[in-house]
Amino acid sequence: MSDNRIRSIAIVGGGAAGWLAAAALARVLKRSYCEIRLIDLPAPDPGEISEATNPAFHRLNKLLGINERDLMRKTQATFKLGGEFRDWYRPGDRYFHTFGTFGARLETVPFHHYLIMLRQQGDATSIEDFSTATVAAKLGRFACPVTDQSSVLSLYSYAYHFHAGLLASYLSEYAQAHGVVRVARELVDVQLRGEDGFIAALQFDDGTHLNADLYIDCTGARGLLMEKALSTGFEHWAQWLPCDRAVAIPCAGAGEYPPYSQSIARDSGWQWRIPLQHCVDCGNAYCSRFVSDDEATGTLLAELPGRALAEPRVLRFTPGRPKKFWAGNCVTLAGGAMEPLEATRLHLVQTGITRLLTMFPDRRFNPADTDEYNRLTIAEYERIRDFLILHYAATAREDSPLWKYCRNMELPDTLRNKIELFRSSGRVSLFDDEHFGEESWLSVFFGQNIAPQSYDPLVDVLDTEEVRAALSRMSSMIRAGVETLPTHRQFIAEHCRASPVSTP
Repeated sequence: MSDNRIRSIAIVGGGAAGWLAAAALARVLKRSYCEIRLIDLPAPDPGEISEATNPAFHRLNKLLGINERDLMRKTQATFKLGGEFRDWYRPGDRYFHTFGTFGARLETVPFHHYLIMLRQQGDATSIEDFSTATVAAKLGRFACPVTDQSSVLSLYSYAYHFHAGLLASYLSEYAQAHGVVRVARELVDVQLRGEDGFIAALQFDDGTHLNADLYIDCTGARGLLMEKALSTGFEHWAQWLPCDRAVAIPCAGAGEYPPYSQSIARDSGWQWRIPLQHCVDCGNAYCSRFVSDDEATGTLLAELPGRALAEPRVLRFTPGRPKKFWAGNCVTLAGGAMEPLEATRLHLVQTGITRLLTMFPDRRFNPADTDEYNRLTIAEYERIRDFLILHYAATAREDSPLWKYCRNMELPDTLRNKIELFRSSGRVSLFDDEHFGEESWLSVFFGQNIAPQSYDPLVDVLDTEEVRAALSRMSSMIRAGVETLPTHRQFIAEHCRASPVSTP
C-alpha cells in the first residue's frame, strides 16, 4: 500500500491563533511524522491588546503540558471567573455571566426552577447569590477550585486574561522548541492546482515558493487562503451582530484588578475592560452605521479608568463566518469575525484543531471527512452566534438607533425557539456539544430579564418553606466559603506575579 500520510503542513498567519495551532499540532504529530512550518505574516494592523479565554483553555494547558503559573507570569495574565455586563437590558442594570454552577438540585429538578417559584411569590433573591464564581467575583476574591466535591469552593471554574503579544510569543517559543519552523516572509500569491483546485504552493515576496500537503489558514478576518484564494464564500451576520469595528487602547490600572472582564453597553455598541497585571485593555466595539471612528475613539478616551499608555488603534471586522471551514487541502481556524463579546476566538481555534486531529486526513482528503468537519464547525459557530445575539435582542433599551434596531430585529429560528421555551416554562434547550452550557444561558436569561411564566411542576413536590430554607442555607454557605479566599491581587502576587514592566 502506498504511503499517503500528510508529510508537511503550512500554517499561514501568526499571532496567538496561529501559534496556538502550531503548538497543538506539533505536540500531537511529533517531528518524525510531519514537518510543520508557520508563515508569520506581517500584521496589517497592531491587532488586539489582550486575549480573553473561557474555561476550556485548561484542556489546552493539559495537552501541551504547560505550567499554568509560568504561563501567567510570562503573559501578564489575570484570572477570569466570568464577565460582568452593565446597561444591556437598560441603563443602570448589571449582571454576571458565571463560570460555575447555580445552586444544587433539590430532588430531581434543576435548581433554577425553585428560584422561579419563589420569585413568582415575591421573593427578590438573585440567582447570582447561588453562584460561587459570581460571589467571588463581586468580592474580588480568587483561588483555584478545591478538589473536595462537597465544598462550595469546588463548584466553579475559571479562565484567563492574557496579553495578546506575550501569549503569541509564549506559544511561538513552545512550538519552535517542538520542531515548528518559522518562516517570516510576505505572501504575494497562492497558486492552485488546475485539476482539482487544491492549493499547490505559496509564493513569497522574495520569489521563493513553499509547498505543503495541508494548509491551515490562521489569517482571521482576512481569510487569505480560504476566502481570497479558494473563493469559498462568506456568510454575513451583520443583521444580528451589528458591531463591525472596534477601537482599543491600554491604560494604567489602579488598585485591585477584578477577576472578570467587563462589557458595558453604550449608545452605538459596547465597551470592554479586561484587566492584565500591568494595564487594563479598554476598547469600544461599535456599529459604523451609527457612529464614526473619531466619535467612537473620543467616547472611549473620555471614559478610560486610568492614564492612556499608547495611541488608540482601530480594528475592522465583518461579523459572520466562512461558508466552508475545510475545502480541498485547506482548513481555516477562527475564520471570519465572531463578535468579541464572549471571547470565543481562541476557543474556536482550539476546537477547530481538536476537530481536525479527530478527522486528520491523508493526502487523498476524503470528501466525507471534509463534509462532516464543515457540518460540525458550522453548527458550533451558529450556536455561539445565537448566544451572542441574545445579548443584543433581550433588551428594553430604545434610547438610540442601535438599540431600537436590536430590540425589533428578526431572530434566527434556533434562538427564538430557545427564548420562547424558557419564557413559557423555564426550561433551557441545548443542542449536542453546545459550547455555552445551561449556566451561561441562565446567566443571560435572568440577567436580561426574560421572566419565565411557569416552572417545572415537580418543584411543588417540596414544601415552599422547605425550599426557602434550603436556598437560604446554600447562599450562606457560598458567601462564607468565598470570604475565606484571598483577594485576586493577593493570589497572583503569591503564585504567578509577572515581572515589572516599564510604561510610557
